[in-house]
Amino acid sequence: MAEGEEVLPLPTSSGDRCPLPISEAPAGAGMEREDRLDQVQRPAPPPPLAVPRQPAGCSSFQDVLERVASGLGLAGGVRVDWSGSFADAELREKDLEEALEAGGCDLETLRNIIQGRPLPADLRAKVWKIALNIAGKGDSLASWDGILDLPEQNTIHKDCLEFIDQLSVPEEKAAELLLDIESVITFYCKSRNIKYSTSLSWIHLLKPLVHLQLPCSDLYNCFYAIMNKYIPRDCSLKGRPFHLFRLLIQYHEPELCSFLDTKKITPDSYALNWLGSLFACYCSIEVTQAIWDGYLQQADPFFIYFLMLIILVNAKEVILAQESDSKEEVIQFLEKTPSSLNLEDIEDLFSLAQYYCSKTPASFRKDNHHLFGSTLLGIKDDDADLSQALCLAISVSEILQANQLQEEGVRFFVVDCRPAEQYNAGHLSTAFHLDSDLMLQNPSEFAQSVKSLLEAQKQSIESGSIAGGEHLCFMGSGREEEDMYMNMVLAHFLQKNKEYVSIASGGFMALQQHLADINVDGPENGYGHWIASTSGSRSSINSSVDGESSNGSNDRGMKSLVNKMTIALKTKSVNVREKVISFIENTSTPVDRMSFNLPWPDRTCTERHVSSSDRVGKPYRGVKPVFSIGDEEEYDTDEIDSSSMSDDDRKEVVNIQTWINKPDIKHHFPCKEVKENGHMFPSHLLVTATHMYCLREILSRKGLAYIQSRQALNSVVKITSKKKHPELITFKYGNSSASGIEILAIERYLIPNAGDATKAIKQQIMKVLDALES
Repeated sequence: MAEGEEVLPLPTSSGDRCPLPISEAPAGAGMEREDRLDQVQRPAPPPPLAVPRQPAGCSSFQDVLERVASGLGLAGGVRVDWSGSFADAELREKDLEEALEAGGCDLETLRNIIQGRPLPADLRAKVWKIALNIAGKGDSLASWDGILDLPEQNTIHKDCLEFIDQLSVPEEKAAELLLDIESVITFYCKSRNIKYSTSLSWIHLLKPLVHLQLPCSDLYNCFYAIMNKYIPRDCSLKGRPFHLFRLLIQYHEPELCSFLDTKKITPDSYALNWLGSLFACYCSIEVTQAIWDGYLQQADPFFIYFLMLIILVNAKEVILAQESDSKEEVIQFLEKTPSSLNLEDIEDLFSLAQYYCSKTPASFRKDNHHLFGSTLLGIKDDDADLSQALCLAISVSEILQANQLQEEGVRFFVVDCRPAEQYNAGHLSTAFHLDSDLMLQNPSEFAQSVKSLLEAQKQSIESGSIAGGEHLCFMGSGREEEDMYMNMVLAHFLQKNKEYVSIASGGFMALQQHLADINVDGPENGYGHWIASTSGSRSSINSSVDGESSNGSNDRGMKSLVNKMTIALKTKSVNVREKVISFIENTSTPVDRMSFNLPWPDRTCTERHVSSSDRVGKPYRGVKPVFSIGDEEEYDTDEIDSSSMSDDDRKEVVNIQTWINKPDIKHHFPCKEVKENGHMFPSHLLVTATHMYCLREILSRKGLAYIQSRQALNSVVKITSKKKHPELITFKYGNSSASGIEILAIERYLIPNAGDATKAIKQQIMKVLDALES
């Protein structure tokens, strides 16, 4: 309701469902439905819900449309496949009514008739039921005993009463509607085993449905369908859907994202009820229905993210002007921004949302599809924590497919951040090379490289090459040690508020594996089409890379241009890379990068743990010291990255406290495991007489953890720490002898009181080695 109170007409029947008995309800406990309806005690009605006015200074959506159009060089604004929807005053209502009366009408047929226009109020219920796929569905409540006896029943009853009073329903109809709403919520909680809370926004979600005047059975079916398809899992404070929303904001509006991050304002603090109620919490009923009309026709649960994004984009200038305001004031402003919407805004809202949607990589949806629907697939623990993600991740398959598009859709300009010798050995044929090491080792040369990169991107777009794209996608090696510098480069571009910045998921290793998977007969069939070499030394990749492609000479010329520009930069950077940063042992001995070639990926290759039975020799006799606290040598000669985690470990779940209390545990150190991409996971290091275990906490299962790694103490060949970050400890495992060190696994942990932890672990290692030697 926008102002005052609204009288809501009600259906004369609640359907075929039998009267529901009441048990342990706040009023009329144990009564039959009819008795309860007569004796409902209604408190004094609270003030009607006030819909906040448009925040001062917010521009209209037309202003945003004009800004977007100006950036695209268009005149007359942006309209994306909307066909003048809301501008058309006349809807082909007769066609719609005939289609609905004929029966058997599906959503696609309705979309062709409606074409995004507003729905007639008298046909909205039928259209929504078809859009939610519940038309003709039976009464899910028929088999329920109707007893309202949840532990939180008082809270449910109170919230429902307040809702009824806000609707200003005639008293003779109020009790029946109250019982319908309370029954819907109670039965949903019971059937889904969910504990009700006012913060769930369910009451607001029911508001547009109640205005459809549905029988109770249809009211429940609609509510269930919306919860199942359009409300994401973990829609709660610090929930995964809001971490994903932050990445979307960062991708399109990095300046706005940076401002909110600086204020420590996370999306869940202001958008929890946006997403949980699909805007019904803040918008008037007329605006909410108009939004749902379009949203349900889209039939795309992820579209709500773009509607939320546009609301922020519309208020961007006002938000950025609130630099001196407190965090709480900004959050309060953000929460209420949807309340400024009116019916005239809906066309522009959807047009802009469709535009931003078309500019978003498909991986945004594909990698997070499990957030919606009834899928039983679990979320991998490594992927579940988006809160630490540096930016949006793009699958290598999408990178390859996207640049085969003509003009429409997202196209990527791939930036290969691996060392020059790796790039020379083999790279994506359309990739530009930017040596990430230069950022620290030679900042001026790095700045020149970035300038060349942006120029190459501009030229490739203008030429219409398959190498061109306005979306920057950074590709590393896929190795933790190698990609740490690339993450710094990514952060650099984000700090410069560069939009459309992403990372290739899994790096070049994932690209190789993907090409292996789609070329089952081996590299001879098409591998060389994607991978190019500038060194001429690859025996495992086709020599036909420079052959003709289906895109003709223009694309070959563009690839050649990209390669020439990157080769000119690589010539200097190879010399720079010979300078090695001295860390923990303060040596000035040059350290060569590991050799790199491109063998055909072995599908049967698996990682393994270092075992106490492995050949380890006498690691610390006649070999330079490995324990010291200074700065770590980040890129050793023959380091081999490993996740230190086998499939068996991934499946093993243990009770943390039980393990801590085991009699053979000598030391316990709470910590955070640090991955190469900057992700950190709450963990515990446990040390026994012979082994060190890492237990990674399972965020969704309090008190439980995965056994992330188990390493024999006599396999530790080096422990290092950074001077600037003494709490960041790196453990390197492998074989050591006088002839050299073979690194088999690397693990990093952020450990409070790291000095005490490393001292205790070192002492235990020395005991093991002394025992083995004797």
